[in-house]
Amino acid sequence: MMDDATLTANGLAPTGKGRVLLIACGALAREIIDLKAVNRWDHLDLQCLPAILHNHPEKIVPAVRAAVENHRSQYDDIFIVYADCGTGGLLQSACDEMGVQMVAGPHCYSFFEGNATFAARDEMTAFYLTDFLVRQFDAFVWQPLGLDRHPELRDMYFGHYTKLVYQAQTDDAALVTKAEECARRLGLDFEQRNTGYGDLKTTLASL
Repeated sequence: MMDDATLTANGLAPTGKGRVLLIACGALAREIIDLKAVNRWDHLDLQCLPAILHNHPEKIVPAVRAAVENHRSQYDDIFIVYADCGTGGLLQSACDEMGVQMVAGPHCYSFFEGNATFAARDEMTAFYLTDFLVRQFDAFVWQPLGLDRHPELRDMYFGHYTKLVYQAQTDDAALVTKAEECARRLGLDFEQRNTGYGDLKTTLASL
């Protein structure tokens, strides 16, 4: 699967000096590949780490460190396409130590909407899904939380939420329908926001 694979955006091995390597969360692979193709960012290569690391944020920093060290000699620049993502500032500290930059923001829900816009909303009772998480809802939400086996846990996990916010990167009616079904299964109101790629696009453009 794309989200659990290590790959380059053009399907080729890194070509070395003069290029930038993106070490990214697998949940962002499709979006990065689309942006790369549309904008002809042929100087960017992509290596994705398993998206499932988001369920174990304590594993993100070691995985990023290993990837940077493995590829440092092959590239003039490396950029980390993760936000903080539950690492409690440890990923930023590691990036500072290694001399590489990373995406600003607490998580992808923030930078997809735009960090400033997201912070201004100050939404404490919203549960967010992106295109990727809508597609992988069962694998990344329903099953890991045990709701497929114990649906009575729904109130424990989601009792304090009031709505599900689907941040749509693309215009896909099938994904909207699936996102609405996710909200129904969680017993939450549904809201769709067409965020596009948000700060991810502007950040990659700056490279």
